Amino acid sequence: MTSHRIVSQSEWLEASRAQLAREKEFTRLREELAEERRALPWMKVEKEYVFDAPEGRVTLGDLFAGRGQLIVQHFMFGPDWNEGCPSCSFWSDNFNGIDVHLAHRDTSFVVVSRGPIDRLEAYRKRMGWTFHWVSSLHNDFNFDFGVSFPPDEKEPKYNHDTLAPYGQEAPGLSAFRRDDGAIYRTYSTYARGLDMLNGAYQLLDITSKGRDEKALSFSMAWVRRHDRY
Repeated sequence: MTSHRIVSQSEWLEASRAQLAREKEFTRLREELAEERRALPWMKVEKEYVFDAPEGRVTLGDLFAGRGQLIVQHFMFGPDWNEGCPSCSFWSDNFNGIDVHLAHRDTSFVVVSRGPIDRLEAYRKRMGWTFHWVSSLHNDFNFDFGVSFPPDEKEPKYNHDTLAPYGQEAPGLSAFRRDDGAIYRTYSTYARGLDMLNGAYQLLDITSKGRDEKALSFSMAWVRRHDRY
């Protein structure tokens, strides 16, 4: 039998209206934060990055595919790994298929990892994903954008130099803009900053049980690749 408080319809509506007021306040704050994010200064990308792609060698500029903006998911897949990170795979399930919509807002979406391109392609096909995935194995992209680290790195190099990395690979997401032939980094987010991008978590957050992870050894201990449940 449930131990949760049970009320009448009128009491439920009163409580829900109070919650709605709080949610509207949060929505306004979120919109203000988005405005501040868009107003951040840009950093010019000076280095010429060349990636391995299914179609051959491509530059960072090529990844824009003729559009003005580019979003990159920094996916954890190390050079000697045979499978992608289960948590990054969880996030990627939320991204699959959105590239066609982003393209109609002048934005391309690409996944980048240090794994060899043949392994990335094999894993992408296994997962049934259709987005573009390229390898940064032969360039410094992952290191320069704070998602890959030398072995035993202990300095706070992750999450805008605020956290020590917990391994050689870490997750993140970066946004770029192309203007007058130059490429600029406009935003990057890591760690819990990625939380808002996981639709499955946002759906669980509106249920009565929520994410239900408190009793686990770590928050995402339950997550499996979607073909392994």
